[in-house]
Amino acid sequence: MPRLFGTDGVRGLANHDLTVELALSLSQAAAVVLGEGRIADGRRASGRRPVAVVARDPRISGEFIIAAVSAGLASSGVDVLDAGVLPTPAAAFLIGDIGADFGVMISASHNPAPDNGIKFFAQGGTKLPDIVEDRIEEALSKPKLAPTGVQVGRIRRFADAEDRYVLHLLGTLPHRLDGLHVVLDCAHGAAAGVSPQVFTDAGARVTVIGADPDGLNINDGVGSTHLGGLAAAVLATGADLGIAHDGDADRCLAVDAHGNTVDGDQIMAIIALSMKDRGLLREDTLVATVMSNLGLKVAMAEHGITVLETKVGDRYVLEALGEHQLSLGGEQSGHVIMSEHATTGDGILTGMHIMAEMARTGKTLAELASVMTVYPQIMINVTGVDRQALAANTVVAGAVAAAESQLGSTGRVLLRPSGTEPLVRVMVEATDQATADRIAGHLADVVRAELATPASAGV
Repeated sequence: MPRLFGTDGVRGLANHDLTVELALSLSQAAAVVLGEGRIADGRRASGRRPVAVVARDPRISGEFIIAAVSAGLASSGVDVLDAGVLPTPAAAFLIGDIGADFGVMISASHNPAPDNGIKFFAQGGTKLPDIVEDRIEEALSKPKLAPTGVQVGRIRRFADAEDRYVLHLLGTLPHRLDGLHVVLDCAHGAAAGVSPQVFTDAGARVTVIGADPDGLNINDGVGSTHLGGLAAAVLATGADLGIAHDGDADRCLAVDAHGNTVDGDQIMAIIALSMKDRGLLREDTLVATVMSNLGLKVAMAEHGITVLETKVGDRYVLEALGEHQLSLGGEQSGHVIMSEHATTGDGILTGMHIMAEMARTGKTLAELASVMTVYPQIMINVTGVDRQALAANTVVAGAVAAAESQLGSTGRVLLRPSGTEPLVRVMVEATDQATADRIAGHLADVVRAELATPASAGV
């Protein structure tokens, strides 16, 4: 049976894969694993029930899923603080800020509106390690908590949740943003209320797009996966830069004043060099995933910074940051973790610190990003295949080995089953785009031929 939890929580088509029943059961199981352990220290006996923070992005299905999650927690003896529509990093921050026992975020991040997901956070606002997620899965088939009377949990509105998060973000800034003009693309998502306010309070001139969520338009042609509209808005307004969030605002991608994309690798390079210059980059080390561009490693090496690689997923970046007591890490997709200020990727925080470096140095975003040369890279998402069969297929493995031999030290190949979607990602880097395109196209054809599911093959 495939693992229920993917790279970033439990995710799927709302009301089909992610049902009310599953949301209820998951929250009840989480209460056993994340909440029941708190009873052992005697706090329940003294009248203190476990406390959980819950929040969601604005997609329409979040309304019934958060109701099911809250019901499951409260019926298990957990007090629920409902923070409403807020970014994922806000939920993570609030858990630690108020000393809650755990938290739940309802979001499918950059996925389209029909999808949704459930992410659990541990005490302190950290993502759960695999072993704890496995315990929650195991608890699904075991007896649930069923308190009565005064031991039943309460559900209350977290009234000052947004204000707490805004003040936190403003308190991290090393430099105000006065004099800079930014276009913010909020993806019709969870950042729509918070992000414009924070950048304005920090002194920036702000133009906003993608900030009219209706529950159905999240990520629809806007946000970090659709940068065309942001680039056009930057050029039309003469802004200094544009910043794009995804649906739950844990990502940040940018465009410079000329409309050119600045991706997560380039953003990490900018912030890493800034932190090193200011003596804040611990061990002169940056944590990145295997998906990061070779150009990032080359640029960091030139400036005396080591790049420590992890598996894909900001949770693995976070684990490495904690294990090695490091201060900065992230992903090419725009998840950037500044561990001094956050326990997860935070697109608003990241965008603010990009602009703070522009203000500190007087340089444009293009000048800051030029520290890194981006190697030509292509990624093809191969759908309609059995992603679980990838690791054992010898034909695919042979094709990868042949491609790696052809590229030598001037490129690389990475095939990875998605942890959140039913597809295999084929990534190739090379010294020129034509070579990368040709090799990636061939590998995608091999994956498609070898791993096609019966439905996709028309059987």
